[in-house]
Amino acid sequence: MCGSFDLEDVVIIGAGVIGCACAMRLLQAGFSVTLLEKSLPGAESSAAAAGILGAQSEVSGTGPFLELCLASRKLFPDFAREIHEISGISVGYETSGVLEVALDPGEGRLAAGRAQWMLDQGLRVELLDRAEARKLEPALTPHLIGANYYPDDHQVDPVALSRALAATVARLGGRFRGGIRVRGVQVEGKRVVAVQGDTECIPAFHVVVAGGAWSTHLAGLPPLRTTVKPMAGQIVQVETRPPLFRHVVYGYKGYIVPRPDGRILLGSTLEDRGFDKAVTVAGLQRITHMAVELVPGLGEARLLDTWSGLRPSPADGLPLLGASPIQGLYHATGHYRNGILLTPVTAEVITTLVSGGAPALDLSPFSAGAS
Repeated sequence: MCGSFDLEDVVIIGAGVIGCACAMRLLQAGFSVTLLEKSLPGAESSAAAAGILGAQSEVSGTGPFLELCLASRKLFPDFAREIHEISGISVGYETSGVLEVALDPGEGRLAAGRAQWMLDQGLRVELLDRAEARKLEPALTPHLIGANYYPDDHQVDPVALSRALAATVARLGGRFRGGIRVRGVQVEGKRVVAVQGDTECIPAFHVVVAGGAWSTHLAGLPPLRTTVKPMAGQIVQVETRPPLFRHVVYGYKGYIVPRPDGRILLGSTLEDRGFDKAVTVAGLQRITHMAVELVPGLGEARLLDTWSGLRPSPADGLPLLGASPIQGLYHATGHYRNGILLTPVTAEVITTLVSGGAPALDLSPFSAGAS
């Protein structure tokens, strides 16, 4: 039995940026929405992210995943503006671009190859030699070989984005139920009817699974195309006054994300150790060594904070996005390193499906159902 909870149009499992963005669009489409979260909105992977909108810098080649990333990147400026207008909270959207830096001839060849396929696809990328790269960003190491500059890859502040989305959902009439550990979904016949927590059952006409690394551990799900497991990533936050540089810097061992106020994020490790979010000396050593190698001046930066988050890593490398074989059940998870980037397109896709429409994008590569 499902107790005294009202039947909701949509219940969303997970209140990170993906879940909140889906709720925002569904509320705007006229649905009643409740989000279930075991802690606080945006407190898990969303708040631990770096916020790079790396449709080019994060993607290794052409194909449906690139198309999904590009579609979401195109949506982001208006998405960020709309959230700011509704919530009154700036999401820290910055457009300075991303520099992918090569430190040796091997990395230089990789960067040149990446630039070529992007140019073949009509994407903007500038190939810079050492002098050009250091003219654009003087703080870079003088030992670099060259760099690719991606002017259309931008960044946001994930913590601000999480706060702004949660505030937007609340203003639009969405409901949050915190402290609920979801155990599974209830299915009758071929239709989802409820979400089962530890001690309560929440009835729903539609259910969206947006629980990140926890998403495929739920009871009652049909066989899925792929599993999603947690991959830990440690991040170091430092500060320089005045700000040392403007552009996101990508190396082949990590990344550096400057904020306008002088804070800088250094990341990240990639560790397969279950749901353990420990910050380790070895992890911090790898990250800080990478950062100082790319930007030597960071050796004098002031340490502010460290943390670790759990990326939802799909076994086959592609997110679970779309309708389930079970009627009324939808998946929006497995975004791995690109959850922030893919937030707006995921929300559009889920809202279109729940509304009975057909998304413009081909979702077959991201289908949740096992073939």
